[in-house]
Amino acid sequence: MKVYYDDEVDALYLKLSDETPEGVIEIDEGINIDTTSDNRIVGIEILNASKRMDLKTVLSYSVEFEKELITQEAA
Repeated sequence: MKVYYDDEVDALYLKLSDETPEGVIEIDEGINIDTTSDNRIVGIEILNASKRMDLKTVLSYSVEFEKELITQEAA
């Protein structure tokens, strides 16, 4: 996941995949979900982001993994 913030327009974008979005679902005014043709979510756009959330919580992070998520199979 990559997080982009444009302070000139107060827009936050969460890029969840490198797939090319082919459609948009508007959740609410200024909150959009980018999707592929098979409805996979590839990104989330939030306009007026600083008014909707505390940007510090999005622009800083911690990572937690469950053991099952990081287990890799031997080739």
